Amino acid sequence: MSSASSTELPGLEISRRRLLGTVGAAGAAGLALGAAGGALVQSEVSGSEAAGSGGAPGSLGATRVAFHGDHQAGITTPLQAKGHVLAFDLAPGAGRTEAAALMRRWSDTARRLTAGETAPAADTGIALGSGPSSLTVTFGFGHSFFERTGLTARRPAALDPLPDFSADRLDARRSDGDLWVQIGSDDALVAFHALRALQKDAGEAARPRWQMDGFNRSPGATAAPMTARNLMGQVDGTNNPKPTEADFDRRIFVQGAVPAEHAWMVGGSYAVVRRIRMLLDSWDRQSLAQQEQVIGRTKATGAPLTGGGETTAMALDKIGADGKPVIPSNAHARISAPAQNGGAAMLRRPFSFHDGIAADGAPDAGLLFICWQADPARGFVPVQRKLDRGDALSAFIRHESSGLYAVPPGARAGEYVGQRLLEG
Repeated sequence: MSSASSTELPGLEISRRRLLGTVGAAGAAGLALGAAGGALVQSEVSGSEAAGSGGAPGSLGATRVAFHGDHQAGITTPLQAKGHVLAFDLAPGAGRTEAAALMRRWSDTARRLTAGETAPAADTGIALGSGPSSLTVTFGFGHSFFERTGLTARRPAALDPLPDFSADRLDARRSDGDLWVQIGSDDALVAFHALRALQKDAGEAARPRWQMDGFNRSPGATAAPMTARNLMGQVDGTNNPKPTEADFDRRIFVQGAVPAEHAWMVGGSYAVVRRIRMLLDSWDRQSLAQQEQVIGRTKATGAPLTGGGETTAMALDKIGADGKPVIPSNAHARISAPAQNGGAAMLRRPFSFHDGIAADGAPDAGLLFICWQADPARGFVPVQRKLDRGDALSAFIRHESSGLYAVPPGARAGEYVGQRLLEG
């Protein structure tokens, strides 16, 4: 992690480009996090945060995302450069008491690490010299968690298993799980440090079920904030709902009157997690024009094929000189558009992945798809059903794992994540 230059005040001077890159990397995920009750992002460093570093971290490392808040961090937080997504199963014999103790440990560790401090137990020193680097840690509960803890009466119907889709090729060993953890940071060592600390905290209470590692463009790598691109080279996330929209909270977070046994989820959200392998060799053999027909948008700018810029509305009724729709009827952008799905919306916040070369000699690479919504039955499910019936992109992707998790609201000061469920 680079330190401040001699022309800067260490730990205080943050260049405009770095700050814009850090805050704006989420593209359509938006800047107005406070307006949505989301995580507070701070760009400041105290002496305690830099302790043991020999000096304050650079501007990228100094950015801190608050652990406490109305919602857990890592949902509306701008996209981070490095991520780890993993699931645990409670150990045989472990139940509600052990789960509560584990969530208390995990929450304490996450609170400290996101503030740029050391882990509370036997810190490994992996991240010494680094600041918090926009670290977030997000926790969720899978469907099976409620049986293991004797809390089935408090399991919301929204957590019912996702339906089967015809294009799924799911590996059960890399799907589901009692407990889900998402780690994000703009520094790979900081992210790994958190991963290692949480794994150690699990102790005898829980065992790792699966882990996936991802990445995005580093904040500040472009001259101005841009919507992220995926490994197909496509701008990805243009139609994300924005925190400034009046109905954002209603679409993304559990709201209002719910049965008393489900009140613990008010302010929370549901995460759908899918490992989507991209068949990149097949994709790269398509011409640029063919790729753009599959997506329905230009590759260079993300603008719809009907013209304008990235955020221009698609003219879905526009017919070309050949008498066919300019945006093909099976184009991914057309089929997945909220207007084509009764307004169904979800906040997409993915990571790309590359796990080397697969047995077939092709890149084992693609998208760790993570989307957030107040109810998967009104967000992910209707859109995926429609994509499953005729999306041109389906020929170039393969859904290989899946999970659905109830992500409780943020913890208040002195509280741990999930306390309202486990002790309510």
